[in-house]
Amino acid sequence: MKARLIRIAAASAVGLVIAAGIAWWQVDNASSTVQSSVPIGGPFTLTDQDGKTVTDADYRGKYLLIYFGYTYCPDVCPTELGTMARAMDLLGVQADKVQPMFISVDPERDTVAHLKDYVGLFHPNLVGLTGTPEQVKAAAKAYRVYYAKAPQEGGKPEDYLMDHSSFLYLMGPDGRFLGVYPAGTTADRVAQDLGTRIAG
Repeated sequence: MKARLIRIAAASAVGLVIAAGIAWWQVDNASSTVQSSVPIGGPFTLTDQDGKTVTDADYRGKYLLIYFGYTYCPDVCPTELGTMARAMDLLGVQADKVQPMFISVDPERDTVAHLKDYVGLFHPNLVGLTGTPEQVKAAAKAYRVYYAKAPQEGGKPEDYLMDHSSFLYLMGPDGRFLGVYPAGTTADRVAQDLGTRIAG
């Protein structure tokens, strides 16, 4: 338990550093633009829930709403994916210009088949991406995502959790980083901000 608390504290500290580096906007100002001294985003090559190899370039022309997590996550991941799905519903026809995306940080367990079942629980347009450990590591590094395996004391080796940072990343149709929605941002606010950007 003590080791777990230390890992959580470390993850929180890393999350604060990431947030400072990103310099994310206050979401209640929908017209604001993020200026970051740290490059966020970039090329990735991963595998989607249908077994197809995809790259970031395959999604050009749409806003990307990206969340890094894992399917065995007990709480924060389903909560944030639920927020993403609700925001997509609130956008109505504007949702056609947005691609929601879930990138696994647990490629060991998040197989293509398992990912397909999981993303289908949230929204029909949600794309699930996984890959080799090296591919996932490269994608996470590009987005400044922290993640680490957290074995459970007294548990089986396969019953580990994953400590990870928790942001909804927003990328523009040109692949440019626009900002992040911190964990806990409501679907209404995400939809409002996205709707304003799409309409503008």
